[in-house]
Amino acid sequence: MIRVRELGRVDYCDAWQAMKQFTAQRDPDTADELWLVEHPPVFTLGQAGRREHLHLSGARPADAIPVVATDRGGQVTYHGPGQVVVYTLIDLRRAGFFVRELVYRIEESVIQTLDQVDVAGSRIRGAPGVYVTMPGAAEDAGAEPCFAGKAKIAALGIKVHRGCSYHGVALNVAMDLAPFSAIDPCGYRGLAAVDLATLGVCSDWDAIAGRLVERLRAHLAPAGCTPAVDPRIVRAGSKFLPQE
Repeated sequence: MIRVRELGRVDYCDAWQAMKQFTAQRDPDTADELWLVEHPPVFTLGQAGRREHLHLSGARPADAIPVVATDRGGQVTYHGPGQVVVYTLIDLRRAGFFVRELVYRIEESVIQTLDQVDVAGSRIRGAPGVYVTMPGAAEDAGAEPCFAGKAKIAALGIKVHRGCSYHGVALNVAMDLAPFSAIDPCGYRGLAAVDLATLGVCSDWDAIAGRLVERLRAHLAPAGCTPAVDPRIVRAGSKFLPQE
């Protein structure tokens, strides 16, 4: 059983500390959880992140956005309003799969969510995340050849502690994309970022969040298990809420 908790708009560091605490305190009987959140503007540097992938001159609004060095995998990314973030707190030993397959399953959940709104998502070998075709994207500024014509719509990063994962995935729905121009997304200079609104999808945060959570519950359930609905989770429209 995977529990879903919507936490609303939460400071990144508060969510990070809560994830670490949850993971440190869980035992073999602790239910897996998905935390659905939205963050105020923040740049995060993963364990492979380098400061040279941040281009903060002090002259743009994005230069005032805080930078947090975190313990997730990956490099630099941006979180902000209008982005659906789902943290995946999964006991991988119990689930029967490990990090590489976890990443694949998260990506597949995003791809299937995009398909439901008629957007074709895809993977790029060696660059975790989900990408969409965007003519003219990533054709200059030194971008890697494999990104030609592609823009990134979802980023992910995972940390595993004692066989249990935390951190997760961020899907761009309808957000200010300007801060992405101040970074090399995931360490790739010239890689474009895009959101569903830019692609012409008229769907709100709650609707996309509900679709993504549904797909994640299906793909992250332990092997041989049918995803169960936790009775403590209620659904208001497409919005999952913990019941008091």
